[in-house]
Amino acid sequence: MRDTGTNETGLVIAAQAGDRQALDGLVATSLPLVYTIVRRALSGHPDADDVVQDTVLRAVRRLPTLQSPQSFRPWLAAIAVHQVSTHLHRRARAARRTATLDQAADLPDAEAEFEFLSMLRLELSRQRRQVVRASRWLDPGDRALLSLWRRETAGELTRTELAAALTISTAHAGVRVQRMRHRLDLSRELVAALEARPRCVALQAVLAGWDGAPSPLWRKRIARHTRSCSVCAQAAGQARIVRRSMMSQ
Repeated sequence: MRDTGTNETGLVIAAQAGDRQALDGLVATSLPLVYTIVRRALSGHPDADDVVQDTVLRAVRRLPTLQSPQSFRPWLAAIAVHQVSTHLHRRARAARRTATLDQAADLPDAEAEFEFLSMLRLELSRQRRQVVRASRWLDPGDRALLSLWRRETAGELTRTELAAALTISTAHAGVRVQRMRHRLDLSRELVAALEARPRCVALQAVLAGWDGAPSPLWRKRIARHTRSCSVCAQAAGQARIVRRSMMSQ
């Protein structure tokens, strides 16, 4: 997964610099993600191919504005979700204008068509809440860096500006961000183990005496257990699958 992401980031950077071959490669590697989102949302409707094409064209046009090449896939997924939502709204309006009373009774439930989009938004919201909870287990320096990195992925900061805010080099900033993201992933897995129901019996024993407040000491104790516990590893693995499902399907 890491090598794939690195190669894709390289394609994004090259495509932004005007490399047509890199752009073609980027489109080819990203099409499965777009097709998955669009086809599921539209339940295989014939219009899906048109929406996929619109999504890719919009992404290609906007690619130069993407500030963080590493965030290409979530950025592309957001474009696809927006295009699907726009298409469904247009289709629903057209159907209401043209349907007779008899036909209207047989029209598909518009709410059902939006179900997939609602699930996407719900899952994204759930993941954001989990990130907030996981961030409480980070050290203050990592929490500050997380705030800057989220602004970078939102396009509000460049990597150079992020580095300047930390008064370090751009290369060092990249290393710091990667390490912070690794610790954030570990914290999310820790949170997943704590929130699993039923909770691991052995973990419950480890937590004896814990006041419920995140701290470096308890982070180490809990992580030491979760790394060696198959039950907690399963909860952590499910959390990883959920995080990757949108980006890897």
